[in-house]
Amino acid sequence: MRFAAALTGLLLLTPAAGQAQRAEAKLACRFTGTDFVYDCTLQLRRGGAPLKGAQLLVDADMPSMPGMHGVAPAQAAAGARPGEYRVTLDLEMTGEWAVRLRLDGPAREEL
Repeated sequence: MRFAAALTGLLLLTPAAGQAQRAEAKLACRFTGTDFVYDCTLQLRRGGAPLKGAQLLVDADMPSMPGMHGVAPAQAAAGARPGEYRVTLDLEMTGEWAVRLRLDGPAREEL
């Protein structure tokens, strides 16, 4: 499936210039074998150090059709390493998706 390969790369989500103390996230998703379902791993860092203890909600939307094909927010679980979080995204269709991360806890921000 061509779409599965599109999400296996890494995305680096960073804050705007001049906001160096904001969190940074690296997102990697792997196709599960079920249509449009991906297991994703997030690496969160702030100031170069892993961001531990965050509560993290993850959702997705299609920029080409805002609000039409959104994914309900899913709570990410802590992963095996410091600053690592895991979440499953169940997308509705093929296409370009924008992933939004909402952090709470030691960091309150949106990426």
